[in-house]
Amino acid sequence: MIVPLAGDAADLLERVWATREAGDIPLVGDPRWPRAQWDAVIAAAAEAGSPDGIAWATQTSGSAGRPRIVLRTASSWEDSFGAVSRLLAVGLDDVVALPSPPVSSLTMFSVAHALAGGPRPLLGAAVGPDATCLHCTPQALRVVLDAGAPPRLRTALVGGSHLDDALRERARAAGIRVVAYYGAAELSFVAVDHGDGLRAFPGVELRVRDGELWVRSSFVASGYAGAPGPLRRDGAWATVGDRAELVDGRLRLLGRADDAILSASATIVPEEVEEVLRSVPGIRDAIVFGLPRERVGALVAAFVEIDGHADDLRETVTTHLAPAHRPRQWFAGELPRTASGKPARAQAVRQVLDGEVPRVAV
Repeated sequence: MIVPLAGDAADLLERVWATREAGDIPLVGDPRWPRAQWDAVIAAAAEAGSPDGIAWATQTSGSAGRPRIVLRTASSWEDSFGAVSRLLAVGLDDVVALPSPPVSSLTMFSVAHALAGGPRPLLGAAVGPDATCLHCTPQALRVVLDAGAPPRLRTALVGGSHLDDALRERARAAGIRVVAYYGAAELSFVAVDHGDGLRAFPGVELRVRDGELWVRSSFVASGYAGAPGPLRRDGAWATVGDRAELVDGRLRLLGRADDAILSASATIVPEEVEEVLRSVPGIRDAIVFGLPRERVGALVAAFVEIDGHADDLRETVTTHLAPAHRPRQWFAGELPRTASGKPARAQAVRQVLDGEVPRVAV
């Protein structure tokens, strides 16, 4: 059966191990969740019973509604342990810092790796002096660099959201080799970027069909308990609906199809606009979304997190974006983030709509 565990105790690794040894499936939750969310997770776990062949479960949704629980076989993670060890260049004495909460599938992957003989995990937001490698989101990497990287830290495996070139260069200057990757809770590792673009992760085949990314690998999850999700299959191939391009073996992500903004006669992919905004010095991160408007469908809007001054923003937008893709309304502040450090898109839009974020002129 699926056993929900609170992820705040120092003995979490032992409790996860004990759950696995008992033949049960650990599902780590966030102690900060409201009671209603815990109740929903517990109910979904009980309803799922004891699915055959399943060893791991992670939750992908932060809402308090019907939870979406991703179910995995042991091999769906184990098959990538060797590749991850090689990317991190780790040995028996290495310690991997995991600043994202254990509720994150990113962190739970490394916990599973540790239980199978991988680097010893260091759980918690503080990255201690023993850490030799790091598995985290870009936001967590930025926090580590802002605080001063531990002296033994030499490698960072970074996923969860976009990693900008400036942050990669900051890490390199601090003596940290950065390996970025794209993945999904349902697909696990999909593509890896050593600094020259995303290419297929070892053991993964990529294909783009009608603008949609499909992958074939042994890392794909088995399915869901609780609410359904975006995972679809076609034989050995699987997709979660990400739009993408493959050019000369490099993968360019264009966001989920259902995130597209329809404005008048144009279709705008938010990630394409966000990529341009993040290139502006002084823009730490950005979320682009549609504000509903009669007659045109939606106006393109941008919520930007500014680090200092972004003097080139207007010029960059005018030079690099077609008129239909240029944001018409701008909002500035600190972007809300998930527990693992990813920008929380839905929460950001809600804050804008509720008037919690100031509108600014550009």
